[in-house]
Amino acid sequence: MRTKKKVSLTIDTEIMDALEAIALSSNLAKSQIAQEALSLWLKKRTEDLIALGYAEMEEEDRSFSKMTFTAQTETF
Repeated sequence: MRTKKKVSLTIDTEIMDALEAIALSSNLAKSQIAQEALSLWLKKRTEDLIALGYAEMEEEDRSFSKMTFTAQTETF
């Protein structure tokens, strides 16, 4: 079961106005919309960090492949 915590945020007026308009038009609580937005942001951030990790691994793998290929050709 998930528990909830109350938080206080300071956000730009334009964002708050948009949040209130969306909440009113979609009949959703502002906290529900904010929670969904934060969840999406966290998911995107995680995906970005994973992509960065793979990019770094690609460079390491390329260096390792080059080193082992050179070593293998020297043995023949």
